[in-house]
Amino acid sequence: MRLYSYRFGCLLALACFVSVAWIKSTPSDGESTAPPDIQSLYERLLVAEELGGQISRDLSNILEQIRNMTRASNITQPTTPTTIKETIRQWMGDSGRQTLHQLNIDLYMPHLRQHPDSLVPNVVLGQGRHGVSMVLGIPTVKREKQSYLINTLSSLLYGLTPSQQQDLLIIVFVAEVDSDYVSSVAETIRKNFPKESQSGLLEVVSPSQYYYPDFASLKETFGDSKDRVKWRTKQNLDFSFLMLYAHNKGTFYVQLEDDVVAKEDYYNAMKTFATQEASKNWLFLEFSQLGFIGKMFRTRDLPMIAEFFLMFHRDKPIDWLLDHILWVKVCNPEKEAKDCEAQKALLKQRYKPSLFQHVGLHSSLPGKLQHLKDKDFGKQTLYRAHSNPAAELNSSLKHYQQHSLTRAYKGEDFFWALTPVKGDYILFKFLQPLNVSNYLFRSGNIETSGDKFYNTTVEVLPSNALTQDQELDKPFLVIGAFKNGVAAGEIEEALQPISALRLVVHCNSDVWALLSEILIQVR
Repeated sequence: MRLYSYRFGCLLALACFVSVAWIKSTPSDGESTAPPDIQSLYERLLVAEELGGQISRDLSNILEQIRNMTRASNITQPTTPTTIKETIRQWMGDSGRQTLHQLNIDLYMPHLRQHPDSLVPNVVLGQGRHGVSMVLGIPTVKREKQSYLINTLSSLLYGLTPSQQQDLLIIVFVAEVDSDYVSSVAETIRKNFPKESQSGLLEVVSPSQYYYPDFASLKETFGDSKDRVKWRTKQNLDFSFLMLYAHNKGTFYVQLEDDVVAKEDYYNAMKTFATQEASKNWLFLEFSQLGFIGKMFRTRDLPMIAEFFLMFHRDKPIDWLLDHILWVKVCNPEKEAKDCEAQKALLKQRYKPSLFQHVGLHSSLPGKLQHLKDKDFGKQTLYRAHSNPAAELNSSLKHYQQHSLTRAYKGEDFFWALTPVKGDYILFKFLQPLNVSNYLFRSGNIETSGDKFYNTTVEVLPSNALTQDQELDKPFLVIGAFKNGVAAGEIEEALQPISALRLVVHCNSDVWALLSEILIQVR
């Protein structure tokens, strides 16, 4: 830097010397009524002014180059004190890796200056999806007792249409620096949701090993133990990291936790409500009344919100800090508290009934039990009822408790069976041959979305099958199969009328099987 300053000084001195010498030596060759000395001086000053303008532009270019070199020097030398920077790097740096929008992070977490890559997310699983309408952020940590993550993801993915899947991004932030554990979580997700992982609907990221500060120096406040203060402080950092990572991937960002279940059709409900409230000046929409669950933000607001959290990450829990943002934005300290509450209410719009319910009993804070329930959540729709044609029902599957096939066929309950094995079946034999236009069988429900039928076909018995097919032991024809837990389709006119319909399992299953919807539609 000193070398650049020395060169700049020399250049400036040389420019001044050349300008003065030129003015003294330039002759006057024009004619004028003014005295010769004054006219000559005037012309020389005009030329000198033009030359000075050129020198000024050259010096401005040199100064800009020096500033660029200084910024580059500060980035590559982390031990040198740095000024406040808009970003630590551009969205995609020369290395091709995504880096978090930095804001003033190094002011609130100065330890990050020692490691230039401390804000580079470790993307373990993902296809770089962006430009979606909605991003769901789920931080998760290693729990001592029980993990709810897979059930949470199953609930969020249940019933999504193909277009909804394309317009959604679910980011799982594994807030751990143990690379083996992070990889195991990613592999579990990939195994349970292969198509969603391959398509880019699901992403798994984790922080750098240098992201978290030393928590030993934290002060105990508000009567919380040291462990609780550490837990809430780390939670603030986790949510901030996730928000900054997600801030340019979609239009809306919804904060969730790893131990919740969602109502069926939550996606449409949230998107519709956000569209209705688009013209209002809200900071967030609430789809759950519990803590930080189900809070929707515009992604353009995430950098500001994350910076506020980082500024006070050592001081208070995340939901308190969110309320403080509202206070700072709209509350007048000279007015009464009720006026402040009224103004804050304008910045948060509540949707009812709640779309997310907390289900985890064991908190991520070791030893803490949570009995939190959202009273506005209501009851889940666990099955769908239809009016089906009269039929004799038979199955080799053993049902659990009162969840029988008969009750499910009548639309009174769902059918829940113990683990299917190869050769198991469900038979619907109509009292007389019927013209069946279409069928739908949906397995699993919002609470037990993993209990689905796998490797299972849908087969029909045409009423004239025995006359057309002499193989008496194989009169049924395969017309469909379960895909992603659902079997649906139309039945060709050539097969009509139908005497019976059945579902056949072709391999042993690892889980129970549940039918939440049975529809056999007759012409």
